[in-house]
Amino acid sequence: MKLFTNKKQLQTEIRKFNNISFVPTMGALHRGHESIIRKSVKGSGKTLVSIFVNPKQFNNKKDLKTYPRNNKNDIKILKKLKVDYLYKPSYDDIYKFKTEKKIYLDRFAKELCGKHRKDHFKGVIDVVNRFLEIIGPKTIILGNKDFQQLYLIKKHIKKNKIKTKVLACKTIRDKYFIAYSSRLNKLNYVEKIKLIRVIKFLKRYKGNLLSKKQTFNFNEIKKKIISMGVNKVDYIKLIDLRTLKRPRKNKFNLFYAFYIGKVRLIDNF
Repeated sequence: MKLFTNKKQLQTEIRKFNNISFVPTMGALHRGHESIIRKSVKGSGKTLVSIFVNPKQFNNKKDLKTYPRNNKNDIKILKKLKVDYLYKPSYDDIYKFKTEKKIYLDRFAKELCGKHRKDHFKGVIDVVNRFLEIIGPKTIILGNKDFQQLYLIKKHIKKNKIKTKVLACKTIRDKYFIAYSSRLNKLNYVEKIKLIRVIKFLKRYKGNLLSKKQTFNFNEIKKKIISMGVNKVDYIKLIDLRTLKRPRKNKFNLFYAFYIGKVRLIDNF
């Protein structure tokens, strides 16, 4: 695996390839990342992984400062997975150039996390756009856990007629049905037990909705999970993935964002 911290050196190395598969990350790699990277490595092209904790998508300076980082372990994982290239840019390497494409934010950016994290998606699309212009990958591979982010990146790429193809990977979960996330590293033992109980309840609740044993009631579900140890609820919504609206039929995902302790957790299933 070759490591690059400078975009010009990276571009010199990869310009002879037209089959780069790109996996953007903020590091603190977990099994979800590993699954996405394996999908890339199994392909016929070269795999390029980036690690960059992007300040512009954080609306809380303390959250940025405490975001999990484990450089030594990340490199160990990437080497084991036989990644071809790792790009670890500085802030200036990413942001000190003028982009060709303008940021496009679909109106869905105002929903869900967009209502609670000001300029978050603007920061996400900005940095992804910059990576795409630096790397020019054939594909970018992303996880379904961050469905809203995935959708908005697709819309930006389509609007700007960028040739990169977006591939989505299924969410990887542990035995308790918890989606792997770097932020889980910030939970202590007691908080993890609370999370397990909450996820078990939400999974059962969705099952009851599907079997029509009950109807959705936000205030009811919010009160219940707060009693189980959740500190704050940003949203719990049922969304039809095709229409991005409240479902009329019995096909939907349950989306949530809530805090346990000081850690904000999101998922959809």
